[in-house]
Amino acid sequence: MLKKAMIGALVFGAAQLAVIAPASAATDPSWGLAPSEVEPGGQIYAETRAAAGGCTPKGPVTSPGLAEPVTWTIGGNFGKYGGYGRAVKTPGKYVATLTCTDGRESTRPFTVIGVPPATTTKPGKPTTSTKPPKSTTAKPKPQVAVKPVGAPQTGGGAFGPMAWDW
Repeated sequence: MLKKAMIGALVFGAAQLAVIAPASAATDPSWGLAPSEVEPGGQIYAETRAAAGGCTPKGPVTSPGLAEPVTWTIGGNFGKYGGYGRAVKTPGKYVATLTCTDGRESTRPFTVIGVPPATTTKPGKPTTSTKPPKSTTAKPKPQVAVKPVGAPQTGGGAFGPMAWDW
């Protein structure tokens, strides 16, 4: 009886694996892009771990928001691939793309923060003065330096450490 139950459990487990395995191959690979908000021209880091739900990259991470693609220069345990890149100097929202050797493609959003370039206006006469306001505060008078004469005036002495509150 126990033998039949064990065989049934093995067959059921194998059937579940046959159904689940193809579905997991189509999932989005685990990888990261940090920070999600970067300064113009700032450094950005990409990482994936092939053995921990990620994938083996087919090439670098690409995006119009990157000055150049992020190449994989760091390796490690669990099939780790990592690399640094630089963001473009134009503020905006961008999407980075990772392509895997098994054909999967995955994207991650990021933002280059900052103020967008100003729009040009017609040149004209300024409405406000460009001179800084005059300060109304008085300048402080310099202090006269006093030099101590001897040990009692400087606070030093042989019994100084014994006066501590223990």
